[in-house]
Formats: sequence, structure tokens, C-alpha cells
Amino acid sequence: MTPSSAPRRPSALTFISRERDYPTENRPLQMGLFLRLFGYTRPYRAQRTRLFVLVVLRAAQLPLLSWGLGAVANGPVASGRGIVILAASLGYLAFAALTELTLVYRQRIAQNLGETVVHDLRRDLFRHLMEMPMGYFSRMRLGSIISRFTSDAEAVRVGAQNVVFVAMVQLGQMLIAACLMAWYDWRLFLVMLCMVPVLWGINRRFRGRLSRAYRESQESFSRVTATVAESVRGVRVTQGFSRQDMNADLFRELVLDHSEYNVRTTRVEGVFLPLMDFNSQVFLAVLIVLGGWLALHAAAPMTIGSLILFFFLSNNFFGPVSSLANLYNHALTAMVGAERVFRFLDTRPDWQDAPTARDLPSLRGRVEFRGVHFAYKPERPVLRDINFVAEAGQTVALVGPTGSGKTTIVNLIAKFYLPQAGEILMDDTPISAIRGESLRRRMGIVLQQNFLFSGNVLDNLLIGRPSASEDEVREAARRLDCLDVFEALPNGLHTPVGELGVGLSLGQRQLICFTRAMLADPRILILDEATSSVDSLTEARLQIALDKLLAGRTSFVVAHRLSTIRNAHQVLVLDQGRIVERGAHHQLMRLGGLYSRLYRQFMVAHAL
Repeated sequence: MTPSSAPRRPSALTFISRERDYPTENRPLQMGLFLRLFGYTRPYRAQRTRLFVLVVLRAAQLPLLSWGLGAVANGPVASGRGIVILAASLGYLAFAALTELTLVYRQRIAQNLGETVVHDLRRDLFRHLMEMPMGYFSRMRLGSIISRFTSDAEAVRVGAQNVVFVAMVQLGQMLIAACLMAWYDWRLFLVMLCMVPVLWGINRRFRGRLSRAYRESQESFSRVTATVAESVRGVRVTQGFSRQDMNADLFRELVLDHSEYNVRTTRVEGVFLPLMDFNSQVFLAVLIVLGGWLALHAAAPMTIGSLILFFFLSNNFFGPVSSLANLYNHALTAMVGAERVFRFLDTRPDWQDAPTARDLPSLRGRVEFRGVHFAYKPERPVLRDINFVAEAGQTVALVGPTGSGKTTIVNLIAKFYLPQAGEILMDDTPISAIRGESLRRRMGIVLQQNFLFSGNVLDNLLIGRPSASEDEVREAARRLDCLDVFEALPNGLHTPVGELGVGLSLGQRQLICFTRAMLADPRILILDEATSSVDSLTEARLQIALDKLLAGRTSFVVAHRLSTIRNAHQVLVLDQGRIVERGAHHQLMRLGGLYSRLYRQFMVAHAL
């Protein structure tokens, strides 16, 4: 086998360009994002006001502590009066205790405020996610969505709790220390000001690189999360085809890629933070030289006590520099998280109910398609000029090869999507004029991939009608002739159900889906490959129950097992997005077309 013809193993790095759903241009700190995030504190104004008061108090206390220490050294210590030194020291300790008490309450309120902000943010994220149409979920990877709720929201939480308020304390401390230094000795203060352009230049030099590094690191983590979620959901396929080693190699590439982004970020930080700290040390060295000269040789000498006080205050000024540089890094991470979170919140659905859409007061169940065209992607039409009428109470079977558009039709009926052209009517009312939620409340849907929530069997049955009593649930199961199946479970209707229905057989899961559809008592019933997960014996048992379930309801049945649709009022045969045949079972069999061939193939396969 030549190298060109050898099978090429997919690379995990092919996900990178696809998953990079946010630009990485140089936008370090955006005031608009900050103000929008700060808007989440409005419902907690009283708590926010108390926090601001404590921030201002804390910012003033720290330089005043240094000033008090210098004042003790300049006054009582210099005079040598022991009782005054003791009194001053006790006063200093009392003020220091008050400062620490302020810190305790500031941190407590900041933590509470940060948690409430992120709680509300995640609530909005989830509400917005639930409003997105099906098209969004077909485009986005699960892990990418999860990362908005986890790593991105966590970055925002850290920013809300620490960055803003700690930065205000540090900046306030620097400002008050600078004012006190200017008051004590303006000459040394001017020397200190010469350091400001240097610090500003270093920050400007590194902020763009840090912003880009943090954004790329967040995005690579999103890809790792997406791959983990995908691997867990597909573990049965992975083990079934013995792909554990290959998947591990793919994941190793993604983790290595994420590690490289983290190392790159750390390298930038490793230069930025020491540079900021070194410049602070340079100033202290200059301060020692100039301060010593002023104390010993200047025409207007400063006292040694004032020089010591100036050193204390300079520590209050330059001490926060390294802290602010570190906070700046946290701020960039928080801004990247906020950018990704708000970009998701600003993502508008492909379509929404029209403002004039109304609730359905009632529904008889007549469904009509008029010239409907639909495509998930504009260049690849799925349905072409679909026309049919399903009268109230009729059962319509949708038959055709895989990919012919059967599931797309029922998705349109449920208003999971809207057609690009044509019109769908419910009881002669355009579906666009009906609120989707109102329509689906009058529908029952049973899918091929049955989905059960964690809880117990009863919880999952009540999804069909949450207000139903347990007796009503039992009656619905009895009408479907499957109550004995539920009662045979270890704890009956209260048997625990694991994630995705773990602990139940495929047939048991499907029976739960049928029963909750019966409990909902819908006017329109959709069965999309609903019997494909049950064995032939269970299917035969369900057939009589299904007749009861379908009776009096407009039903759309998608099935490859053609034996389940022989009694349908009309059969629509689709091929390549068009209805190529229509009629009852016996009519289509006499026609000898596509339906007849599919039916004979089915019968031969089952005879074998």
C-alpha cells in the first residue's frame, strides 16, 4: 500500500478551525462587556452599596496604617517616651484589627454578590438555550455549549468576585498613598511619577498578547470539553468498534494543544509580572539613594523618620502594582469568558414565533401542506413542493428510503423548523400564526431515540401531563396494555431511572414513551420510527394498543417496518424530497411502484 493510498487517521486538530466560534482579535478590556456584566448587580443594590463603602474604607485604611506606623516612629519613638509609645502601639493595633475586620466583611459580601451574579447569568443562559430552535443544536457541539455554563461562567464569577473590587481597593490605596507622599516630600514624589510611563508602557506592550493568549486557551478548553462529552455519549460505539486507542490518541492531541496554549500564556505572564515587580524595586533603590542624600546633604533636609514613613507609603503604592498586574490577567480571563457568554446570549434564533402569533384555543387536528420547500442548508434542499392534507382523525404514514425527508416533515409539523417556502396550516390557520409552545402542548411525540430523564419511571411518565395523578398514569398504561410491564419492575412506577434510561431495556424505555404520549391525550400524534426499538413480540403486543392510541387523533407515522402502517388512511411515499406516490396500502400495492418494492423487500427480509 503506497503512502498516498494508506487510510488517513482523522486528527483532533481538525476540530480547531470548526470550534473557533469567537474571533481572537486584540480587544483586551471592553467597557461595554464590563458595564453589561455590572448590570447583573442592579437587583442587589443594597448589597452592592455596602460593598462599595467597605471597598473605599479598606482602600483608605491600608495607607493610613503605614502613615500611623511612620507617625509613631516620628513622634513617640523619636521622643523616647515609653508610656506614649505603648499608647500609640495599642492604638495602632486597634486600627489594624479594624482594618482586618473590614477585609473579612468585604470578602464575604463580594463572594455573595459574585455568586448571585453568576447564578442569574447561568439562569439566563439556560433560558436562552431552551429557546433556541433545533437548527442551533445540530450546528453546535455539546461540549461547546456546556463550556458556556462551566469554564466561561466560572471565569466571570472570579472576575465579579475579585477583580473589580480588589482592583478598586488597590487603586484607592495607591491614590491615597500618592497624596500622602506628595504632602510629605514633593521631590521624591516627582521621582515616583517618572515610573508611571514605564509601567504604562509595559502594560500596553503585553496586554494584547495576554488577551489573545487567554482567549485561545479558553477556546481550546471548550474543544476538550466538547470531545469529552462526545466520547461519553458515544462510548458504546467506541467500545463496540474497539476504537479506545484511536480515540485516546485523538484526545491526547487536543489535550496537548490545550497545554501548549496554557504554556504560551504562562510564558507571557512569566515576563510581564516580573517586569512590573522589577520596576517597583528599581524605584525603591532610587528612593534609597535620593532619600538618603536629601536626609544628609539637602538644603532642606528630610528627617530619617520622614524617610522611613515615605518608604512605608511607597510600599503601599508599589505593593499593589504586582497585584494589579495579576488582577489584570484575571480580568482578561473574565472578559474572555464574558465575551463568549454574552455572544451566546446575543445569538438570535434562526427564527422565532411572530409577534402576532397566538395560542390555540382548541385543535381539531386538520393538517395541510401547501407547496412546502425546506433545506437545512440552502444548497441542499430536503423537501421540494410537498402538498397533502391530513383530515382530523386520519393516520398518515410516511414511507421512503433513508434521507427522503420523512423526519423533516414531522419536524415541520411540530414547528421545530419553519419552511423556506410554502405554507403549513393547522385547522386552516397558518402555523406561522400559532405559538410553537401552544401547538406542541396539543401534540404527542414518540421518537426512535427515546429519551428519559434521571428520576424514576413515574417522573418520566408525568412529562406527558405533569398534573396527572398516579391513578391516571396507571389507567393510561392499562389502556396500552403495558401496566404489568411497569409493575414487574423492582419498585414498580417508582423504579429509579438512570441517565438516558440506564437500567431499563430498550423496549421498556419505548413503552414509557408510548404511555406518556397516551397520558398527554394529544390531538396530533407523531410516531417517528417509534417501534424500531422494540422486539417483534413487543411490537405485536403494542399493535392493538397503538390502534387505541391512534383512534380519533391525527397521526403521522414514520416507519421502516411497513407492517405497522398497513391500516393508515393514506400513505405518502417520499423519494429525494418529493412525494412520488400516495394512497392506501392496497392501492399502492396494486400500483407496483416504489412502495410495493419496499414492502416486498421488507417481507422477504423478515421471512429470512
